[in-house]
Amino acid sequence: MLMDERKQKILQAIINCYVSSGEPIGSRTISRRYNLGISPATIRNEMSDLEESGYLEQPHTSAGRIPSHKGYRFYVDRLMKIKKLKDEEIELIKSGYRTKPTELEYFINLTAKMLSSLTNYTAVALKPIIQKSNFKHLQLIPLSKRQVLMVLVTDAGLVENKLVELPKFVEEEDLNRISQFLTQKFRGLNAEQIQNVNIDNLEREFLRYKQVIKELVDFLHKNIKPQYAERVYRGGTTNILDQPEFRDLDKVKALLDLLEKDEVISSVLMENIGKGITVSIGEENQYEEMKDCSVVTATYKIGEKQIGTIGVIGPTRMEYSKVIAVLDLTARTLSEVLTEMFT
Repeated sequence: MLMDERKQKILQAIINCYVSSGEPIGSRTISRRYNLGISPATIRNEMSDLEESGYLEQPHTSAGRIPSHKGYRFYVDRLMKIKKLKDEEIELIKSGYRTKPTELEYFINLTAKMLSSLTNYTAVALKPIIQKSNFKHLQLIPLSKRQVLMVLVTDAGLVENKLVELPKFVEEEDLNRISQFLTQKFRGLNAEQIQNVNIDNLEREFLRYKQVIKELVDFLHKNIKPQYAERVYRGGTTNILDQPEFRDLDKVKALLDLLEKDEVISSVLMENIGKGITVSIGEENQYEEMKDCSVVTATYKIGEKQIGTIGVIGPTRMEYSKVIAVLDLTARTLSEVLTEMFT
């Protein structure tokens, strides 16, 4: 069905009413609240056509209609206008990033908490992942006779610190030479490329440290893989309980259990890195427990490098226009702050 302008206005009105009330919408409600210039009977007929075409659903025989996932998708793609944020909402976002801690994790955690507060939905944030950056520099700092701190720096300014146990004692001067050798060997490579580098053919001066270098490279391979528990931050996880769609205790328990799984949230967010603002509605989500939810995400950057994702999870009856506006401004502000910190 080609949706004419009248049907579009009726669909938009129903979605606006349903988002605010959470109750099925009847033709008289639309006629009373919106000056569409047509009678309740005509609106009712148009609603029947929209239902027949899959844009509306009727949850109970005597009730009004609610938007379907198809209806929400049409609304987001064709009808929605991005909401203009209030001055106090803009100031809340801007002021949150004015503190100057040196820990990147502080800002990612702050972002999740701030998004949940501004939207009243569940918010998630993915710490920058090293896989999206290229190796820049490695430094080995001796801590004891056989323990060194491996400091790994990427071209996006991300730093990973790892404690390494060496197979034998190495003088500090030689540790510096090994650091320089590995830096030259791996500079400009990403995590996957590093894992394919062959270091068997060492220069003569490093032959006596072949086992040490092998241990360091093996350790590097293992520790540049995702560490889910360290990279996912959440805010307002229990906000989902405030939504009338989640009164079914079994359904909400399954969803809450899923939201606590770091590997699930990380995979959802990683899938959307580099895609700007994305909206996944209901059945578009891959996990069964999220089929009654919508997920809106935005990518943040350091410089021009897209390295992480933030998102909001709520019911399909989400205030999309506000959520997108909040996410867009938050991602842009976070990107500016991190770029200033690390470049």
